[in-house]
Amino acid sequence: MGNEIQKVVLAYSGGLDTSIIVKWLLDKYKCEVIAFAADVGQEEELKGLKEKAIKTGASKIYIDDLREEFARDFVFFALKANAIYEGVYLMGTSIARPLIAKRQIEIARKEKADAVCHGSTGKGNDQVRFELTYYALEPGIKVIAPWREWDFTSRDDLIDYAKKHGIPVPVTKKKPYSMDRNMMHISYEGGILEDPWNEPDESMFLTTVSPEKAPDKPTYVEIDFVNGAPVRIDGKTMSPAKIVMFLNKVGGKNGIGRVDMVENRFVGMKSRGVYETPGCTILHAAHRAMESITMDREVMHIRDGLIPKISELVYYGFWYSPEMNILRALVDESQIGVTGTVRMKLYKGNCIVAGRKSDVSCYRQDFATFDKDVVYDQKDAGGFIRLNSLRLRIRAMLDKK
Repeated sequence: MGNEIQKVVLAYSGGLDTSIIVKWLLDKYKCEVIAFAADVGQEEELKGLKEKAIKTGASKIYIDDLREEFARDFVFFALKANAIYEGVYLMGTSIARPLIAKRQIEIARKEKADAVCHGSTGKGNDQVRFELTYYALEPGIKVIAPWREWDFTSRDDLIDYAKKHGIPVPVTKKKPYSMDRNMMHISYEGGILEDPWNEPDESMFLTTVSPEKAPDKPTYVEIDFVNGAPVRIDGKTMSPAKIVMFLNKVGGKNGIGRVDMVENRFVGMKSRGVYETPGCTILHAAHRAMESITMDREVMHIRDGLIPKISELVYYGFWYSPEMNILRALVDESQIGVTGTVRMKLYKGNCIVAGRKSDVSCYRQDFATFDKDVVYDQKDAGGFIRLNSLRLRIRAMLDKK
């Protein structure tokens, strides 16, 4: 089998698993290994990656800045769709995987590689998200998933392998939990968090202060939307990535965006996850407020009925599926005219809508008022109610018989 694969593109983070995988691929497949690291806003984790990848045996490494594409095409789509998995999770990890896998396939084509490889375990969702994207974009590609192939059974096994082969790894003992970080969020899973009765330790959180330690005065921010996408903060135009990163800092200082949930993985098991998503928590609340005055009722209700499905598709990894293409077009169409300004009040973990306005608002005070007006005759409501109650009255008459 090793002869079939001459060149592999590996999704590389420089952590324990992928550091081991470079050497393991060289040993098992006797092939060239090209490392690929995507910058989706994980910040300090990218330092020293190039030197490390080459030192451990990769022939070259791509380190691509995908932050703007991530925010514009992925994070903001989820925002416009109000996509929240199981009512709580904003899907920071889920939504980054199809972008990373897409770029990995592009590099594989450029390098004429035979295969792609990822370091996801055989128990989680990420293996599915990576591989569904690989096959959707390049149906003939070979996929190597070491966690489903090798004989290692624990992180201790990996550390022993690393020491044996002189591979520098950032872990010397088992971490109390596993982390995934990008511009949108930080996730924490496993270890001490596996017991859902255990409250997360305060020292774990990296981007948010606890609500108890947040400032005693509220912070106000104004967010301008154009067709469902945020474009300005406090009147200042910013790129999509800069908007998310700015709101991460503001939200983090005010203790906003912590989530602790037990979720249903696609592979069939339940998993406890703790998340920090400060910026996007603010954006979701603001976006909902913007829709409330600019969006047609029936359009909103149809889109809202699709939120569980869209969220499921994102979470499961079907970003590049035919059904997602249809839903993406529907979401984009629904957002035309979702334009205006929302003022948010941030206070000790609370994200409060303090005001909303729009030049294309469907809300009209003169229509909603109880004072006399010219567009709504209250007498008309009697006929409206009688017509809508007709089937209920017929049902009641039949029941009496």
